[in-house]
Amino acid sequence: MAVALQIREAKEADCGDIMKMIRELAEFEKLSDQVKISEGVLKTDGFGENPFYHCLVAEFPPEHRDPLGQGIGSKIIKKVAEAALERGCSQLRFAVLDNNKSAIDFYKARGAKDLTVAEGWHFFHFDNEALREMVRM
Repeated sequence: MAVALQIREAKEADCGDIMKMIRELAEFEKLSDQVKISEGVLKTDGFGENPFYHCLVAEFPPEHRDPLGQGIGSKIIKKVAEAALERGCSQLRFAVLDNNKSAIDFYKARGAKDLTVAEGWHFFHFDNEALREMVRM
């Protein structure tokens, strides 16, 4: 059965739903304590005068809330690739937790390179406390 899927540009009015998804993903990954962004910052950074990021929203019926095996992920990543190329991007980078084997396999099957293995890259993160400490050094 084909899923009625619409992928569109996010609007400022979507920020509440986007925050909800961020929190749900963090909870699923057992990383809820790491969600530091607020809806206000999301609005400013994503929809202000010079947006820092670009966001797409995928809408599909509630009965397809768990879309595994329905091709929704493939449609979403294809749309992200199209949006990146339209904006002149030469690459797309993202992070995946090492225990999320299905996501890793999904991206690799579509041609993504695991830079941890291929090039030895590690992603680093300075939280707010570390930034403040660095400034005091």
